[in-house]
Amino acid sequence: MLDITLRHAFPGFTLDATFRAPPGVTVLFGRSGSGKTTVVNAVAGLLMPDAGRIAAGDWTLLDTERGIRLKPHRRRLGYIFQEGRLFPHLTVRQNLAFGAWFAPKDAPREDMGRVVDLLGIGHLLDRRPGALSGGEKSRVAIGRALLSAPRLILADEPLAALDEARKAEILPYFERLRDEVSVPILYVSHSASEVARLATTVVALDAGRVVAQGTAAEVLGDPAVLPAGAREAGAVLTARVLRHHDDGLSELDAGGTSLFLPRIGQAPGSTLRVRIAAHDVILSRTRPEGLSALNIVPGVVADIRAGDGPGAMVALDTSAGRVLARITRRSAWALGLAPGVAVHAVIKSVSVAPSDIGGQVPVRPEHPPI
Repeated sequence: MLDITLRHAFPGFTLDATFRAPPGVTVLFGRSGSGKTTVVNAVAGLLMPDAGRIAAGDWTLLDTERGIRLKPHRRRLGYIFQEGRLFPHLTVRQNLAFGAWFAPKDAPREDMGRVVDLLGIGHLLDRRPGALSGGEKSRVAIGRALLSAPRLILADEPLAALDEARKAEILPYFERLRDEVSVPILYVSHSASEVARLATTVVALDAGRVVAQGTAAEVLGDPAVLPAGAREAGAVLTARVLRHHDDGLSELDAGGTSLFLPRIGQAPGSTLRVRIAAHDVILSRTRPEGLSALNIVPGVVADIRAGDGPGAMVALDTSAGRVLARITRRSAWALGLAPGVAVHAVIKSVSVAPSDIGGQVPVRPEHPPI
């Protein structure tokens, strides 16, 4: 468990954040300028804060009260940047070996063959970075970080420079990293879809302060938080694949409620996390008939938060889990919505993008220490 407390003043902005990063993927989530990268740079030692402490047990990276400020190269961290930052004159094999060269002799090391297989880069080993796609460069950068035998991996918006196709290519590798590698990851993102798919823990930041911490379902489903703004709002459901139909749809079970989505690659029995964007949910006081939408989920209004403009965020408790709906305040008034009122959430099957569907975080009886 990594304990992080940081205080640092910039002109016009002050970071004052305290949180804990347990094993798994801890995502720092929020708008641009909320302090996410500042936190990561402080953990990496690229920024020396005015005051703070970063430690896990007897492993202390920073403690300003005790005068401990480890230099970046002594922190045993792997850093994955947006651009990959591979050495252009070296082959992929040599870039990977460069990471391994920095690993302490007595540190537990990842096997290069296993890392190559994990990331699917065996056919790239003799190429140079100039001959790689953006997604391939990202996978090599991940491998180089892993092979440095880090005690913690930092990933600063590693998918931000990629187009949607490349992001879809890389996200499953980060899921495998989360599920199959013991090294904890501190991951920066302003994408709710990435958070929903990857996060073991979410730390929501706003104006340099932690406004919420919890699971992806807890933080993304809280209408009072919305760290990336109303347009990115959406709740996370856990569902199990029941069957695939001949018409191209997959049927899922979410807490006893059937959900129909475009064909999913996972086999029946697989457990998934599905993000439902708030702007794709329509509400009805009665069960609607004669609609093209296949997913109609009954629920009860748990909370309503009016925005500064004409919008309102409605949180519903359903058997499938927490669902958010972004509607107008006029619609909320016309429907007579209030906590405790029964409604039906209408969700179009085709509105759920493939990037909003990912593997469920496995439950481990024990996490290895950092």
